[in-house]
Amino acid sequence: MIRRSTPRRRASAAGALVAASALLAVGLQAQTSTAAPAAQAARPDPGALAVELSPAQRAGLLKEAEAGSDATARALGLGSREELKVRDVVRNADGTVHTRYERTYDGLPVLGGDLVVEESPDGRIAEVTRATAAKIAVASTDAPAAKKPRKASAEGSTAPRKVIWAADGRPVLAWERVVGGTRDDGTPSELHVVTDAATGRKLAEWEGVHTGTGESMYSGRVTLGTSGSGASYTLTDAARGGHKTYDLNGATSGTGTLFTDADDAWGNGLPSNRQTAGVDAHYGAALTWDYYKEVHGRNGIRGDGKAPYSRVHYGNAYVNAFWTDSCFCMTYGDGAGNAKPLTSIDVAAHEMTHGLTSNTAGLRYSGESGGLNEATSDIFAAAVEFRAANGTDVGDYLVGEKIDIRGNGTPLRYMDRPSRDGSSKDYWYSGIGSVDVHYSSGPANHFFYLLSEGSGAKTINGVSYDSPTYDNKPVTGIGIAAAEKIWFKALTEKMTSTTDYAGARTATLSAAADLFGADSVQHKAVAHAWAAVNVGSRPDDGGGDPGDPGNNVFENTDDHRIPDPGTVESPIAVTRTGNAPAALKVTVNIVHTYRGDLRIDLVAPDGTAYRLKNTSSDSGDNLQTTYTVDASSERASGTWKLRVQDVYRYDSGYIDSWRLTF
Repeated sequence: MIRRSTPRRRASAAGALVAASALLAVGLQAQTSTAAPAAQAARPDPGALAVELSPAQRAGLLKEAEAGSDATARALGLGSREELKVRDVVRNADGTVHTRYERTYDGLPVLGGDLVVEESPDGRIAEVTRATAAKIAVASTDAPAAKKPRKASAEGSTAPRKVIWAADGRPVLAWERVVGGTRDDGTPSELHVVTDAATGRKLAEWEGVHTGTGESMYSGRVTLGTSGSGASYTLTDAARGGHKTYDLNGATSGTGTLFTDADDAWGNGLPSNRQTAGVDAHYGAALTWDYYKEVHGRNGIRGDGKAPYSRVHYGNAYVNAFWTDSCFCMTYGDGAGNAKPLTSIDVAAHEMTHGLTSNTAGLRYSGESGGLNEATSDIFAAAVEFRAANGTDVGDYLVGEKIDIRGNGTPLRYMDRPSRDGSSKDYWYSGIGSVDVHYSSGPANHFFYLLSEGSGAKTINGVSYDSPTYDNKPVTGIGIAAAEKIWFKALTEKMTSTTDYAGARTATLSAAADLFGADSVQHKAVAHAWAAVNVGSRPDDGGGDPGDPGNNVFENTDDHRIPDPGTVESPIAVTRTGNAPAALKVTVNIVHTYRGDLRIDLVAPDGTAYRLKNTSSDSGDNLQTTYTVDASSERASGTWKLRVQDVYRYDSGYIDSWRLTF
C-alpha cells in the first residue's frame, strides 16, 4: 500500500475425436474426501444462495438500481458531487439483493471507490461493503497540463484519463493510462499506470492481462456444443451464450479464423492437428460455463447470458495462456515446441474465472488483492475440474500437473502446500503484497485446500497430499462443495477491488454465516483454515488442540462506522468463567484514512475503561495490531466493548473487526 508522506492538512477535503454435436452431460463430482461426515452432510441455507437470473431479469434489476442510485447515494451519505454507477447485481433466493456500484466524483471515475450494497427483501439497506472508507473529496479537479503523462505509441496504449485515486488512503486527483506492449515471454501487456496529477508521482500500477498455465490434450473423447448442419459446422456453442473458438494461426493480435469442419468430428488428439487445441479450449469453456450456471446460478461470467470467446495457437511456442478484459476473451499458446497447447480443463477454467472476478469483485491485479485474484482462478479451476469428473483428467488440487513446463514431472502449483513449487508462499506475512501475484496467491490456495480437505496426509482421486498449518494445529475439512459456495458468495457479494487477506477472511466468514449459520461447523472451519495460514486466530473451540481449554477467543466481525468526529462502541459477549487474564490480548482491525485521529479504549463489563491508544500525528492509513491489557481484576463473563473515538473532522473509517483472546 502506498502511504502518505505529506504533512496533515485540515481541509475538506480449460484431445480427442468428437463424435456428435449434442451437449455434454456433465457428471457429478467424483471425489474421495476425508472431511467430517456431519460437515459433508450439511447443506447451505437455500435462501442465501444466488438465483439464476435471465438476461431480462438481470437487466430489470440493473435498471431499477440505476433509477434509484441517487437515493442510494444519499442514504449512504455520499457527497453532492458523487454519483453511483451500477456494475453488477446478485439476487439471493430469499429476495436479498446485492448491487455493486462504481463511483464518480464530478464525473470522474473513482478508482478504489467501488462498493456493494446489500438490500433486505423489504428494500432496506442491510449492509454496505466499501473498497475505501475515505470521504471522496479533492480540492480541485483541474490538473496541471505539465504533469499530464503522454500517450505511449505502442499498440494497445490509451490516452491518459483523469480519475480520482482512492484505493490507497486519502483520495487524490490522478491520471490513469494504459501502456500497451509485450512481456519477455510473449504475453501481451496492458499495464495500468496511475500518477498523481499534481506531482507526477506514480501512485500505482497493475497488469490488465491476467495470465495462467496448465495441461493440454488429456480430456479424452468429449462432446462439444457446435453449430451448423450438412457439411458446414463451426465451434459455436449456441447453448452457452454463443461461445466461439478461433484459430489465431500464430498471430498475436486480432480474432483469427473461426474453426469450421465438414463432418462435425473435430481433431485427432494430436497437436499436429490444428483442431485439437480448439477442441480442448471449447470443451473447457463449456465445463466452466456449466459449473457457474448449475452450481452457483450465474448465467455467464458477466451474469448477462453472453459468453466470452476463445483464441488458440497464439504466437510461436508460447508457453502460457491469458485472459484479457478488453476483448472479453481467453487466449492459449501451443507450449514448448508447439507440442503442448495450454488448453486443459483447469487452464480454461482459470482464465475464464479471471473474467468472473473482473466483473464482480474486480480485485486489483497487484498487491494482496492481486494474489486473491489469482487464487480465485486456481480455486475455481479445481472446483470445475472436480465437478467435470473426467476420468482422463481427474479432479485435483494441482495446477498444470500434466504440462511439465519444468521438465521434471512436477505441477506448476500445489494448493495443499504452495511452497513446493519453490516460489509460492504457504502463509500470510506482512510483506506478501510485494510478491508476484502468482506466488502471493499461495495462502488463499492453501486456505481453500484446508477448508475443503483439512490438514495432514491423505489421498484423493489417486493424488497424495500432505498439508501443514502455520500453528501446527489440525484443520478438519468441510468438503469442496461447501467451500466453493463460501468463496463464490464472498467474491460476488462481499469483496471489493481493494480486498486484502484480512478482508477475505472477513468476507468468507460472513458468507459462511449467511449460508450455514454463525454457529455452524462450516463457519468455524473458515476461521480455523484462515488461522492455519496465519490470517486471524482460531475460533473459540480451541483450534482443535485437545490440550487447549477452549472458548478462549471471542470476536466481532460486524462493521461499525466511526462518526467523523464522534464515538462508536463495538460489543463482544464473553461467556467464560473466572477473571480475565493479566495478558488479555485485544486485536483490532480498523480501516481509517488517518489513524492518528483515533483514541481507543477497551471497556470491561463493569464499565472500567482501559486505554489502548491515544491520538497522535501518525498520518498512516488503517490500524491492524494487538494490544495487551492487564485485566486480571475484571470478571471475564459479560459484554466487553471496543470504544473508538475520532477526535478530528475530515478523515473517516470504521471498525472492520476486533477480538479478545483470553
